[in-house]
Parts: sequence; structure tokens; C-alpha cells
Amino acid sequence: MQFHELTLFDARKLLDAKDISSVDLVTALLERIESCDGEIQAYITVDEKGALASARKADERLANGDSTPLLGIPVALKDLLCTKGLATTCASRMLEGFVPQYDATVVEKLKESGAVILGKTNLDEFAMGSSTENSGFHITRNPWSLDHVPGGSSGGSAAAVAARLCTASLGTDTGGSIRQPASHCGVVGIKPTYGRVSRFGLVSYASSLDQIGPITRDVRDTAIMLNALCGHDPRDTTSANVAVPDFTAALDEYETQGLKGMVAGIPKEFLSVKGLDSDVEKAFYHSVKQLESLGVEVKEISLPHTDYAVAAYYVIAPSEASSNLARFDGVRYGYRDTEAADLIGMYKKTKSKGFGDEVQRRIITGTYALSAGYYDAYYGQATKVRSLISQDFSRAFEGCDIIISPVAPTPAFKIGENVDDPLTMYLTDIFTLSTNMAGLPGISIPCGHGKTGLPIGFQMMANRFDEMALVRAAYGLEQTLALENCFPEM
Repeated sequence: MQFHELTLFDARKLLDAKDISSVDLVTALLERIESCDGEIQAYITVDEKGALASARKADERLANGDSTPLLGIPVALKDLLCTKGLATTCASRMLEGFVPQYDATVVEKLKESGAVILGKTNLDEFAMGSSTENSGFHITRNPWSLDHVPGGSSGGSAAAVAARLCTASLGTDTGGSIRQPASHCGVVGIKPTYGRVSRFGLVSYASSLDQIGPITRDVRDTAIMLNALCGHDPRDTTSANVAVPDFTAALDEYETQGLKGMVAGIPKEFLSVKGLDSDVEKAFYHSVKQLESLGVEVKEISLPHTDYAVAAYYVIAPSEASSNLARFDGVRYGYRDTEAADLIGMYKKTKSKGFGDEVQRRIITGTYALSAGYYDAYYGQATKVRSLISQDFSRAFEGCDIIISPVAPTPAFKIGENVDDPLTMYLTDIFTLSTNMAGLPGISIPCGHGKTGLPIGFQMMANRFDEMALVRAAYGLEQTLALENCFPEM
């Protein structure tokens, strides 16, 4: 096996055994990026010099007997996370060339663990999109089929893992932006419980919905990454001060106890969604049968306010985006238009030139929803719906351990297919965004391929701070499905 093919877990074993060095591993991945990313365009910035310097430091630690789980492991970061001394663009012309003076907490944690940062990955501008077509720089392509999208907004992070351009990556999930691209690219992606991972240093899209999480090649690697990322951070006022378990212990629990006795609920509202692809439905029910073969009781449940979720989400998220992105006005940092004759003109031209069409659309929507005379009718009503959705989940979890569904209604669609149809694009998040509205954890794992050969993902959701149940169930299903042809040929 070539070095770039290694999972995090397998690379860890070889590094600890001194069979390979971190420099060897990082060099192999940099060469892989050089040879393949011209087609995929998963990265915005590749930090070759910094990565090799970090790899050499990791090898020194390894030589002294350090065996921290992420020591010497090459990872990529969604370019929405602040990185000291390394450009953070949010895939927007508004922040082109912006270099932060500090690291996000998750970046600090990775560096302290000895992980090697290869670079920053592409995304929909400011995380607003479901296809990575809305990047201000370039479109990222799906490694399984270059004329298809990788999903979004963490499309670059998912494509990089699928194409073996990094060992693992970080994404962010506001309405499905880790899970949906993981599904489309045939990798594993988890959105932890809101508050489980610090958001300090994350450039916010919608502050009450955003959550950072890992994208990896398998569930074991996901558990390892979660161990490194989770924990309370006093710099983030939304960070939860709750105990963090050893998520790799969930794998041992599956090996010793299996999944017998676990109860999984299927929301009847999810599977009555119009436009559910037949291949997605087939792969979903095949996975359900596999869970049942492991002793999981599967039953129908109801999330009665599902029909209102998309509408409520697309009031709340743009409203928070309108507030968060107001700071990008050309005054303090970022792009500034220099042709305007006065201050108001500078504001207008800076925003119209610096932001792309989708970001402008969401800012305008959010500003309208928050404006005088409309706040109660739109944002106020949407927050009430959000409470009802959260209550639906709470009632459902009284009778089940996990809730299961497809990740997206269809496999990845072709580039350009939905770009002029925002409503259709928004509806691709129907299965994922309720999880964010309720602040719950959710995971996507590969469960098959459609007739076109594109991957299909299977979603599991759990109660707040019960990622252990997700990891255990996802690992069990992954082992049982034992999918072949797990990664695209490149």
C-alpha cells in the first residue's frame, strides 16, 4: 500500500513502529496533491514548507517515544478556520489574502497533538451552499466523477479525504455541510453535538447552528479525531462544560457487546419526501436490514414538524449570517473598493464586489427577516418552529437510541445542474438541517453506490452528547456492510 492510501489508524501504527516517518507520509501526500489536485481542486492553499517543518518536529517527538494519536498525521482544514500565519479566505474575495494572528481552538488542539497541517480546503463562500460551486475562487470536483459536485459547503474537505489528498480533514456543519459532502464523496463525516467542539476561531455563518467536525476514511479514524477535538473552551461562550468520553471505547463496546438491544427510529416524514432517488432508497433499506441482522430493533417514528424545517432554517441561518457578515464593510480588514466617491458608496461597492451572489442572496434575505415590522413574523416565528422541532426529537429519543435516514435525497448532482435553482439546492438539505436546528449529533457513513457509481451515505442521529451511540452503531454497520471499491481510482 502506498503511503497516501493509509488510514489514520494504520499510519499511526507504522509511525509508532518506526516503519515510516512523518516526513515520508507528508511528502507522499504533498506529491499526491501535486499530481491530482489540479483536477479535483480541493485545496485553496497548500502549505508545503510549513507541513514539512511540522513533520520534522513530529519525527523528533516520535524519536523521543511520544505516541500521541495524531502525532505526525497530515490533515487538511476547511478554509473557514483561523490559522495563525496562514491565509484564511472563507473562499471569498472579501477575505482574499487575509492572514489571522491566532489559531482557532481546534487548530491549536491539532497542533498540540502533533498533527501536520497540509493546507486549507475549498468551500462554498462563507459556508453558504451545498455544492462548493459558490466558492469565490474555483469549483471543487467530486473525485468519483469530475463533472459532479462533491457536495458542500465542506466539499473541499470531503473531496480531499476521498481523493487521498490528506489523511483526515476538518469541516463545519450548519445544516448538513459535513454530512452531505461526506455522503457524496463516499467518506465518513460527523457533526458533533452543538457545544461539544469549540467554535472559537471559526468564521461564523450562523452562530447558533455552526459546528466543527472531522471527515475521515472510516469510523475508527472519526473516533480518534473526536478525541482530539472535543472539550470545553472558556473562550467560546457556547462551549459545553461536559465530560468527554474516549470515543474509541465505543468500537470496543461494539466488539464485545454488538448492537443487540439498540433501538433505531425511522421518521415517516423523511421517507415521504418528494424526489427521493430510488438508488438512495434501496441503499438505505439495505442498510436497515443489516442493522436488524445485528439485533437492532427498527421502528417507525414521527417528527411531525419536519415539513416546516427547511423554511424555518432558511430564515434563521440567513438572519444570523446578515448579522455576522455585517463586519465585512471594507473598513477594518478584507477587501475594500477604492473607486467609490463617498463612505456609503464604498460600503455598497465593497459588499457587492466582495461577496458572491449566494452570499448576497442570504444576507438580503436575513436582513429583511430581521427588519422592523417583520422580525416577529419571520425570525420570531422561525425560532418557535425550531423549538417545536427540538421537542419532536426529544420525544422521539424517549423510545429509541438513534434515528436513521438517508443523508441526501439523491447522489451527487452534476456541476451546474442546480446552480440557477436556489430552492432545489436548499431542499437537498432536508434530511440534515433538522439536526442542526435541534443541536444534535449526526454522522454519515458510506452505504453503497448508485447505478452511476456515485456514493450514497447513511445518516444516524443521536440525543445530545451521545456521540458514543453514533460511533458504536456506525462502526457496527460499517463492519457489516464491508463495502468494496471504497475510494475512487485516481
